[in-house]
Amino acid sequence: MALFQSPNGTKDWLAPESEHLAYLVESFRNQAELANYHLLLSPMFEELGVFVRGVGDASEIITKEMYEFTDKGGRNLALRPEGTASVMRAFLQHNPPSPFKVWYAAPSFRYERPQAGRYRQHHQVGLEAIGVDDPNLDFEIITLLTNWFHLIGLRQLSLKINSLGDDICRPAYLQSLTSYLEKNQSDLCREHQERWQVNPLRVLDCKKLECVGVKENAPKIKDHLCSDCNTHFATLLSALDDHGIDYVLDDYLVRGLDYYTRTTFEVACLSLESAQNAIGGGGRYDNLAKSLGGKDTPGIGFASGLERVLLACQSQGISFGEQQGPSVFVIDLLNGKEARDITLVLRDFGISCERSFGSRSLKSQLRQADKSGAKLALIIGEQEKENDLVQLKWLSDHKKERFSEFLTTVTDGVYDISGGNTSFPPEFFSTENKARIVQYHLSDTLPAKIAIWVIKEFLNDK
Repeated sequence: MALFQSPNGTKDWLAPESEHLAYLVESFRNQAELANYHLLLSPMFEELGVFVRGVGDASEIITKEMYEFTDKGGRNLALRPEGTASVMRAFLQHNPPSPFKVWYAAPSFRYERPQAGRYRQHHQVGLEAIGVDDPNLDFEIITLLTNWFHLIGLRQLSLKINSLGDDICRPAYLQSLTSYLEKNQSDLCREHQERWQVNPLRVLDCKKLECVGVKENAPKIKDHLCSDCNTHFATLLSALDDHGIDYVLDDYLVRGLDYYTRTTFEVACLSLESAQNAIGGGGRYDNLAKSLGGKDTPGIGFASGLERVLLACQSQGISFGEQQGPSVFVIDLLNGKEARDITLVLRDFGISCERSFGSRSLKSQLRQADKSGAKLALIIGEQEKENDLVQLKWLSDHKKERFSEFLTTVTDGVYDISGGNTSFPPEFFSTENKARIVQYHLSDTLPAKIAIWVIKEFLNDK
């Protein structure tokens, strides 16, 4: 056993799982850029106040889950527990033009009990749009999330949506909810019997059976929405209806953060256990800028935990493909200099390649080439060096057969270069070079320069 292990609640991501995470981030980036969202990289830690004032000092993130520390300069800092407060801090600090539309992919940190798809250091992707109070932007944000899930192949999804009102209509609702909870305090779970007054909305978010039973008869915020909030919510729902996007109205969806106003939403994956099936969600946070010392500035966004998304993909049998090996493995039977030089040339041509290090036998290097998943081994021995050749050994009969057919199209003039869609230089098609290509069928060898040209073109040929 190793002397040190990764900290409890964390995980080392090795290939191929690490590549699955990278694929999710890349697919998310493509989706975000379709709507003109740009990458934001913010610090992994912030002043403690960014999260206390932004997330809310009564939230569980602040009271139980946040990693706080004092640095050597005596500053009170915290590791990022979520992305939105940091994005808003960056917006207020740099004052970019509105709308400020950004996406991010970053680790987040919460000291909570590790559970399926949620580690103490986990990875999130998210979108934020700041500076516009328009229900059509709510629609854009929601559809970017659901479209991304569909793009990666997820099905069996449920979009839950609610409105939490605003500073005009929510106080009356909170007063009604408080009166109701006070009458039913003894029936709440142990934690909320003691803390329900700090933030009554938290009871609606509680999944414990006692609170679930109490909230079934609790007053509904939809019955207290003011005219503006009703109009905003109705416009959003109408847009979803117009585009045939299914949703469920959830009166108890309040999410876990204090900054949400009006629209809140969450996507659940029904192929996961119900207690841990949320794979993304967010909402509008029109008061967040003011709580961080800025002017009233509307905003909306969402985040999605990649570990939970991976679990959802696994539960539905979604494959990310096999781990890709290099295109070429260079086998050097001399002193290693030839492998060093030709791998640099191959990579300059955009051909992925690998090589062995140290003095190893041909058999050993071929075995390593097989394990690497390479398509082709380029062998350089004494005879090849003397004649400036490389020996080509395709590691699958199918690839060898296809390559031979490809060479025939080149030497017979079938491979058309008139359209300029080839990397072959004109001198490649000299009579001398064509003869060398024909010679390949007898010896499996080609001049190194010709081999690189042909390999590149073959690998690019669909």
